[in-house]
Amino acid sequence: MRFFIALEIPSGNLAQFQAIQKSLHTLIPQAKLTALDKVHLTLAFIGEQPDIYRKSLAQVIKDATFDIPSFEVTPAYIDGFPTIHQPKVLWVGVKGDIDKLFIIHERIQDELEDLHLPIDERRFVPHISIAKLNNDFAVDRNLERGLEEIMAQNFEPIQITSIKLFESIPSDGFHQHNTLTEVKLT
Repeated sequence: MRFFIALEIPSGNLAQFQAIQKSLHTLIPQAKLTALDKVHLTLAFIGEQPDIYRKSLAQVIKDATFDIPSFEVTPAYIDGFPTIHQPKVLWVGVKGDIDKLFIIHERIQDELEDLHLPIDERRFVPHISIAKLNNDFAVDRNLERGLEEIMAQNFEPIQITSIKLFESIPSDGFHQHNTLTEVKLT
């Protein structure tokens, strides 16, 4: 199974992501928008592992979220990977109780290491992917201003009440995400 641990964006917040994507698509018509039912904030991508890890990964989430109450994050800015000027992926960064995201992420990384599962050594940047672009796409200063304007509004906070273990199943060039486990925050 192809596993990842993430925060699913509640349905009540999806309209604001749809609005962000609509504005983004106006600025960059060739952007391939992330399907709204796949909008999430990844805490750890585990990748292809045997199904026997399912129970262990559920325990990883329980341990990582121990004593962490529900919290809020708010969409704040658009950035890109690998950079905003040569993005392959555009994403929305968040502000708010991001310290809790870092704590949960670090605990997950420690638990995955204890299970001898691969961990991502890159710096963790809490983000929500909203679009993909061709390799040769470049963002100039005018387009960067347009992206800033999209985010120059007040967004509703996203209430984080649980962390989920997902499986990602390839299907016709896309991926279907199935929830395997949901751990509620205290």
